[in-house]
Amino acid sequence: MHMADALLSPAVGATMWAGSVAAIGYSSKKLKENIDNKTIPLMGVMGAFIFAAQMINFTIPVTGSSGHIGGGMILTIMLGPYAAFLALASVLTVQALFFADGGLLALGCNIWNMGIYPCFLVYPLIYKPIAGDGTSAKRISIAAILSVIIALQLGAFSVVLETLLSGKTELPFSTFVLLMQPIHLAIGLVEGIITAGIINYVRKARPEIIEASFFSRPLDAGISIKNVLIAFLIMAVVTGGALSWFASTHPDGLEWSIEKVTGKGELAGATQGIAPLIEGLQEKTAFLPDYNFKPTAKEESKDNETPAWPGIETGTSVAGIVGGSIVLMFILLIGFGIRLFKKR
Repeated sequence: MHMADALLSPAVGATMWAGSVAAIGYSSKKLKENIDNKTIPLMGVMGAFIFAAQMINFTIPVTGSSGHIGGGMILTIMLGPYAAFLALASVLTVQALFFADGGLLALGCNIWNMGIYPCFLVYPLIYKPIAGDGTSAKRISIAAILSVIIALQLGAFSVVLETLLSGKTELPFSTFVLLMQPIHLAIGLVEGIITAGIINYVRKARPEIIEASFFSRPLDAGISIKNVLIAFLIMAVVTGGALSWFASTHPDGLEWSIEKVTGKGELAGATQGIAPLIEGLQEKTAFLPDYNFKPTAKEESKDNETPAWPGIETGTSVAGIVGGSIVLMFILLIGFGIRLFKKR
């Protein structure tokens, strides 16, 4: 559900940037009150895992569409809302800057749509009341599935509103929303099941992690989370380095909806104003666009060909491992920076 710059006007993009930056500042301030040396590496490893997991699109049967996890609920349930929001914002920033996944103008929208709803609305209002004290696998599973579905519905609807406010007449509100909401309902169901499985694994392996985030308290000093860190680090490497080859070649829910409305998977970008300048900047920073090596002229001529599946590409593996490493280091720098300011 990563929005491209072509879907937005500069005014809407700038407004959402302002909202997301404010939320990042608020989260940093709140996290400073309750951060410890165990939270920081957990943030980094989980961010790297979510980066890798987002590379894998799963097919939605019958529709000809696909989806990938957003990861907002996984992060929030394990880290708490403030750490989770900063981790997800880091993932989305790295994706936009270095892999051209989502536009730079649209980055504020993507952070808002994929981060604000699961972290600050759905987690406290839906997940926590249903999950109860967090000791029942069944209640956790129900809470996770419902929470992911609701968060994704809110995010998808926000995409529609943002295109409407941007004056994108190629995407009529009623038609666009009637395509976006059902396809993201199906995507949300799959992500919800994945989320429930991951959270129940952590609950069995190290329940103190879930309890600490649930009750907004730091992990006890005597608790070791080494095994959980190693497990997710291995999953991040395997997912980004090899499982990413098996990502669905179908367009994701947003691209599929746009194609159904307009007959093509993306809108034409602006040719004047700030938008082309931002696009030019992204072309310079994105050294592995679309999670692969930059195509040669010969490869670009084959853009209309149906991509092979599985896409066993060295570039994809490099992107998965390098991207996960960048996210890990980026989040560690943020975490230890916040920790340093806490001591002053």
